[in-house]
Amino acid sequence: MSDPVHFGTGAAPRELDALLDRYPVVRPPSSIADAAVTIVLRDDRDEVETLLIERATNPRDPASGHVAFPGGGVEESDRSLATTALRELEEEVGLGPDDLAGPPRFVGPLYAARFRLEVGVFAARLGSGARTPAARSPAEVAQVFWLPRSALASTREVPRETGLGPANVRATVFDGHVLWGFTRRVLRQFFELPAEEEQFGTPLAASGSRTP
Repeated sequence: MSDPVHFGTGAAPRELDALLDRYPVVRPPSSIADAAVTIVLRDDRDEVETLLIERATNPRDPASGHVAFPGGGVEESDRSLATTALRELEEEVGLGPDDLAGPPRFVGPLYAARFRLEVGVFAARLGSGARTPAARSPAEVAQVFWLPRSALASTREVPRETGLGPANVRATVFDGHVLWGFTRRVLRQFFELPAEEEQFGTPLAASGSRTP
């Protein structure tokens, strides 16, 4: 059974239509993934932009300080994976179904190796007259910002703690925000940018016995 939600309306720009029409409107069961995130898109400026968050610093959070999509873990009460995505979108940045131009498209389940999680990825366009996204819980979200698609074409190596230990990782740096790992990989795939052969760059420590 589909969730009884209402979505906002508005004329969809053709470029965003083409991006979103590649994926179906479905509500997969929550059992197929551990978490769900939403790629929220807009193009009311010079180019398509993606809504991202910077997570709050928390030593108990393995994603502490990371740039990410709005999203989070599946709860037992979630009727579908889409329910998880929409609930987390509201809780983290204050956007509900009325703020979207239509139901989220299901991009697919993708594996986040750093956190050993299967993540259900959805995509949706920000609707006309939508509320301004903002951090709803300072304990979880430090900042909310829009990333222009062109920024993803720029790659730098920055030092980060990875599942293989400290290393220089390939990243996109925009307005002080460092985008790397799962979120950057998903966005580059979504916008059909060339795949990068290696996930990590130069190691910062001597190699040893490590768990990926």
